[in-house]
Amino acid sequence: MAGPEHPFAPYVRILGRGKTLTRSLTMDEAEEAMTMILRGEVLPEQLGAFLMLLRVKEESPEEIAGFVRASRKLFDLPSPTPQVDLDWSSYAGKRRQLPWFLLAALLLAQTGTRVFMHGAEGHTPGRLYTRETLEALDIPIAETLAESAKHIEARNFAYLPLARLSPRLHAVIELRPIMGLRSPVHTIARMLNPFSAPVMLQGIFHPNYMDIHQHAAILLGQRHMCVFRGEGGEIERRPSKLTEVRTVIDGVAGSEDWPPLLPDAVQPTDQEMDIARLKAVWADDAADDYAEAAITGTLAIALKTLGRATDPTDAQQQAEAMWQARDRACIGIAA
Repeated sequence: MAGPEHPFAPYVRILGRGKTLTRSLTMDEAEEAMTMILRGEVLPEQLGAFLMLLRVKEESPEEIAGFVRASRKLFDLPSPTPQVDLDWSSYAGKRRQLPWFLLAALLLAQTGTRVFMHGAEGHTPGRLYTRETLEALDIPIAETLAESAKHIEARNFAYLPLARLSPRLHAVIELRPIMGLRSPVHTIARMLNPFSAPVMLQGIFHPNYMDIHQHAAILLGQRHMCVFRGEGGEIERRPSKLTEVRTVIDGVAGSEDWPPLLPDAVQPTDQEMDIARLKAVWADDAADDYAEAAITGTLAIALKTLGRATDPTDAQQQAEAMWQARDRACIGIAA
């Protein structure tokens, strides 16, 4: 004789009732379902089915917004919370180019912008992740949100691994080798913005996720954000490509086309992926046109999203001037 239905079963059923009856979760349903997942109230079989049904259907903005709301409720925020200008997520890792975007973020910190970065590492073999790179650059890694707040106060920059920000979400991301597919957590994690920064940057690999990120941000009340297809899926402009940037400005959705910065449309591949080149390019000990275009191009998008530039041309000019004026002796702000 069958026992009572598990409380999570209705959420699996909503997603898996077939072509004519299946529907997306409402925002409230998504929040309730993710709350159960994060509290460990879901059986492994249910979690696997739920994640893969979402993956096949593709997450809706309402689902992502509900999942993010549930995740934010469980953060152990310090009091008072620090003022953060820009939330910067890093969840893809790099395999074809070094993470030049980090130099853009650290240059923003050096010039007074408070940047909070969060990310995951190791879920896809063969990629270089942000934590490893920051450690090589002698940038400290935070262990808690409270420690992140101290790093932001000291140097305008903090990086917190997802494993510390949300261990349960990190555990779900780590299921990728078992499932063979990414899960919605890759989208959820990018939008966590735990310190409620007024501006949020998003980088994705699959272009169809731009709409999802853009409209989920609006549902979450994010006033300013942008999302674009970045190099390797990170928040890094591909300087040889036209870049479509989806925006939210004062809560209103928009779109911008940013022109290529380099004449060669071929995306180069770095065979060595030597982290030391980041230091060399920052210190002007090595010349690299691609790297400088990736850094300043990424910085320009950040400046425009922060409301500090009028258009892409103005943003690029400001970014190049900031790069030339950087303190070459120190990456970011020394503690």
